[in-house]
Amino acid sequence: MRWTSVGVVVLATGMIGNDLSASSALQANRPVLRPDTAVVSQASVTILRPKLRPSDLAATITPVVTQVASNSGFESWIKGFEPRARAQGISAETLRAAFNGVQYDPDIIRRDRNQSEFSKNIWDYLDSAASSTRIANGKAALRAHNRKLEAIEKRFGVEKEVVVAVWGLESAYGTFRGKNDIVQSLATLAYDGRRGAFFEEQLIAALKILQNGDTSPRNMTGSWAGAMGHTQFIPTSYLDYAVDFTGDGRRDIWSDDPTDALASTAAYLSRFGWVTGQPWGVEVQVPEEFDYTLADRKITKSPRQWARLGVVDMAGRAVPNHGKAAILLPAGSQGAAFMIFKNFGVIERYNTADAYVIGVGHLSDRIKGGPGIKASWPRGDRALSFAERQEMQKRLTRAGFSTQGIDGRIGPKTIDAVRAYQRSQGIVPDGYASLRLLKRLR
Repeated sequence: MRWTSVGVVVLATGMIGNDLSASSALQANRPVLRPDTAVVSQASVTILRPKLRPSDLAATITPVVTQVASNSGFESWIKGFEPRARAQGISAETLRAAFNGVQYDPDIIRRDRNQSEFSKNIWDYLDSAASSTRIANGKAALRAHNRKLEAIEKRFGVEKEVVVAVWGLESAYGTFRGKNDIVQSLATLAYDGRRGAFFEEQLIAALKILQNGDTSPRNMTGSWAGAMGHTQFIPTSYLDYAVDFTGDGRRDIWSDDPTDALASTAAYLSRFGWVTGQPWGVEVQVPEEFDYTLADRKITKSPRQWARLGVVDMAGRAVPNHGKAAILLPAGSQGAAFMIFKNFGVIERYNTADAYVIGVGHLSDRIKGGPGIKASWPRGDRALSFAERQEMQKRLTRAGFSTQGIDGRIGPKTIDAVRAYQRSQGIVPDGYASLRLLKRLR
């Protein structure tokens, strides 16, 4: 979910609370343990969520004197925070229980300040997101929780395979939920982080959760930056969208029983307009003479209209009429093409990265028994680094194709500039910001 003004996430990550390690859940290759969870260019997936690092990679050990000083300042900050929390309805009793034993955590600040952007080609991302292990574990999770998932689907109208796929990408079906004390993490970040106001808002929300009795202070655990539970909600998102599906009076997304977490995910997707029975997207093939400027999220047509332009499914037939759709080319003209529907945008509320949405959608299809992606990817390409993406934007702008800023993010404006440059050079205008294109600009 995006961290936005409506209470869903926006951190640097672009997801609901997906600051749990990008690698931990995605690289989990183990069986389901229980019986019963950007920036994306068309060239690569750039995940800006905070990245967990092994302790032995920490740049330095915080000197004791520094930590003592920080603890002193932290305690003063807590005293100043308490009246602000009381003004928002947090009781003195809740504050005492929540902050009992809480200390400044320098490791949290190291993680926050040492976040490093890393890039991955979309095909590499999907190889992991929809790996054979993740598909098998997803099918096992679906069988183990089928009755409750069917009940969740019936109430919220979100297909059970989609809910399971989100669970699989967010925490590897509950395997990686995070073990950090949420109050300690959020308080540390609110006191000494780069986004103090944001994390104080999350801390207030966490205290409201505790005051409501949904969980206890030390049971409220999650990732180091505040994402919680099986599907990684941050506190404000939890307050707005979490549900008590078991009927025990608590919205317990921390339990080994994932029912409330899975229902909360379905409730979230339903809230943002999920269309029951509509696919997120369908893999399609485009004709050789296709006008690649039509591959634009703002340009939508019915499947029949696309078929008249030669855009058909992989069997050569018109895609069934699921409503208006756009064409997405995540790797340009050399990779797979997708006809995407409204539900693509709904999953995007969970994470703005195209690769994540495709990952959830494709994993859900595979869990349901669908085929793999048939088209090949340009696997000889490598992802552009952040510096290379900035360089491309600078070179495009200097050549007269302004990207409206140099931020290293390949968004719609940069894609438009790439297309304009490609047309000027007689290249297929697919908007694909590749290393080959950068070399040509050089």
